[in-house]
Amino acid sequence: MCAVSLPGWARALCGSVLAGAFGSAQLVFVDASASLPQTGSFTENVDFADVDLDGDWDVALADGGDFGNDQNRLWLNQGAAQGGVLGAFADATASALPVFADDSRDVEFADIDDDGDYDLFVSNTSHFLNQSNRWLTNAGGAQGAALGSYVDDTGARWIGLGGPGSSLAPPAVLSAGGFIDWSCDSDFADLDGDGDLDLVQSSYGAAFGGNTPARVFTNDGAGLFVEFNPTGYQLSTTTLQGGEPGLWCEGVYAANTTDTSGASCDIATSGLDVDLADVDGDLDVDLALCARQEAPRIFANRSVENGGPLGFRDVTALAYPVGSWSGQDNMAQEFGDWDADGDLDLIGVNWPGSNELVLVAQPGGLFGLGAALPSSGGVDDELDAADFDGDGDLDLYAAAFFGADRLYRSGAAGFALAAGAGAGEPTDRSLDADAADVDNDGDYDVVCAQDAGQSERMRINVTNAADVHAPRFAVVAQLPPAQASIAPRAFRAQVLDNANVYTTWYDDVDVFVSVAGCAVAQLPARWRGGQVFRAELPGNLLGAIELVVRARDEHGNTALSAPSATSGALAPDPLSSFGSGSAGPLGVPTLQLLSAPFAGSTFHLALRGLPPFAPALVGITSGALATPLALPGLCTLNVSGALLASKSGACDAHGDFVWAIELPPGVPSGAVAYAQGFGPASGTGGNAFASSAGASIRVP
Repeated sequence: MCAVSLPGWARALCGSVLAGAFGSAQLVFVDASASLPQTGSFTENVDFADVDLDGDWDVALADGGDFGNDQNRLWLNQGAAQGGVLGAFADATASALPVFADDSRDVEFADIDDDGDYDLFVSNTSHFLNQSNRWLTNAGGAQGAALGSYVDDTGARWIGLGGPGSSLAPPAVLSAGGFIDWSCDSDFADLDGDGDLDLVQSSYGAAFGGNTPARVFTNDGAGLFVEFNPTGYQLSTTTLQGGEPGLWCEGVYAANTTDTSGASCDIATSGLDVDLADVDGDLDVDLALCARQEAPRIFANRSVENGGPLGFRDVTALAYPVGSWSGQDNMAQEFGDWDADGDLDLIGVNWPGSNELVLVAQPGGLFGLGAALPSSGGVDDELDAADFDGDGDLDLYAAAFFGADRLYRSGAAGFALAAGAGAGEPTDRSLDADAADVDNDGDYDVVCAQDAGQSERMRINVTNAADVHAPRFAVVAQLPPAQASIAPRAFRAQVLDNANVYTTWYDDVDVFVSVAGCAVAQLPARWRGGQVFRAELPGNLLGAIELVVRARDEHGNTALSAPSATSGALAPDPLSSFGSGSAGPLGVPTLQLLSAPFAGSTFHLALRGLPPFAPALVGITSGALATPLALPGLCTLNVSGALLASKSGACDAHGDFVWAIELPPGVPSGAVAYAQGFGPASGTGGNAFASSAGASIRVP
């Protein structure tokens, strides 16, 4: 257990002290900050991702903050590809990040160009010097360079800033790219349901004035971002005035509005934190915006209600109960399913005043007033959630700006302070805390961003309570029946786990698709914000469709959802049977189209009714016989002409052989081909093969 490859903090714990901690139910953290680079900076935020895709967690840091402009940093976990110690980090900034100093408040990982690696978005403030938020693109994937090295794409990723349709006043647009803003946090999700990640950028305004709007930008599918501003209204300065349009939200702007009808909204606040999640269970992603000096706001995504088009409504006064917030120091919100009932509850950091307040989710995206966390009367900046003690529910880590960070364990009676757990020190100046299993031992550790020139802290969980809890499904879409077409269909599901939503979004999620009981496809479902995952189903599926979602977390725990059923149809049916077949052990096998053969699509043809794992052959020809031809000792033949394609293989456990056929573009509508399938004979009637009747297949 005490191998020489362990870091110093782990070797120091070997022996009776560690054994005692491991043998008890007590939650124990140890300070492993010596395994971090010593920055001595003003760090506002940390975020985890596997930037080099080697299987361990790396860290990005937003530096600057109250100090002013500084270089952001990237640390690589020294396990896996680096061949060192898991959970120890080395500074890769000089080789991996562009060299520039900016005043950063937040870093967010997101795969903005859908090439499979993790890009970075940096939120900056113009408090000291006019500057923009920055786009940093991972140079791997589509860029073809080294994974985990980044290039500055700030000048290229924005579209149309200050132009027609943009709310930005042209003087606010910077010549180097981006625009003047005061941003403390940003977040990504597929807000408009088109399958790519969009952006919400907060702003607290000059001198924390709370009068500069947060903005929404939609992804064009290639990782370029255009402002979502259906009003078309353009500001004349950086501030939004009362009575002006709500830009991306229904109604006109009104500070501190309590209207929930869509007549007015408050999108210009001293916003410090953005969280995107499906809070009302309709599988689109809603928007929560915390404000330091005003009411925290929550905006319902109205895509479902609008029948597709993106739109938001300010529902703050309806969703948040009276007394759940104060007019000062509302620092952040943290979503999580605290009571494990399948919906997202919320904890407001310093709501109201100087306490952490639990809000319990109610049906329809509403929240009920809960209790304050015990011993939470200090000044906290952030909370992070994870199952630190391995019992399956979400515990909490509180990042304290003054005084020691704190750890809370969840139980039947709510949250209780985990005294003596080693979570913090009196000298902590934590502005953020993020949880991840940095040493890959099955439990969750914490890295904390430190202000005031202090180096970052890392607390390693040595409770030895490995994660054995599988993800769970809160909502799985029930798709309505649909007419088959070549256009794909979006399918969504909510996946929750005993980790925060921005760790769960790295879970491996896919969808098993079967039609009429035949397995057709296994499709990836990608994280699209909050707890929502999205897969694209073939739109040409025919008949009874069954969808099962599988989710597997980083520790290998796997869950399957209950089946979700729907159906697809196409009239007239593109398959017609003709002729006759010869029997096998289970009778005469049959051919069935599982998806329609549109030009330029993949369609599925199934040979059914053979024994499990039996050999099978299907051929497609250019002609058909007017009369079945009995071939003594062989089979009954129904097709003729040139052989266009064929496929052989073994049936599955149900006796089905499914052939996925790529039909080239340009095949004319109405074109017809002919098919027949063959399998083992029954041993009676003198045939060597069982054969299906013929099938004519028409391109719709």
